[in-house]
Amino acid sequence: MLIRLKVRVTPNARKNEVTACTGDEIRLKVKAPAVDGKANAALIEFLAELTDVPRSKIQIKAGEKARIKVVELDGPSPEEVRARIMPKVNHHCLEG
Repeated sequence: MLIRLKVRVTPNARKNEVTACTGDEIRLKVKAPAVDGKANAALIEFLAELTDVPRSKIQIKAGEKARIKVVELDGPSPEEVRARIMPKVNHHCLEG
């Protein structure tokens, strides 16, 4: 099943972490700098860890050079993806 996630990425963080999620957006921090696609590669790697979806089934569909990206995952249902990410949120996770 193909699902799309709206992801706001902050590069150059101290560690990879999920900082928040709202009804339509997930906020992530990645350690990699936003240089030569390193932050995008780190984003895909981190999403693969969070969701148990192989890296090869995760693609950035829009926003490659922007903080807000649209990422497509070929895997479980949207509810299952959210259920896998929710326990990893470090701050607040707002519903709706």
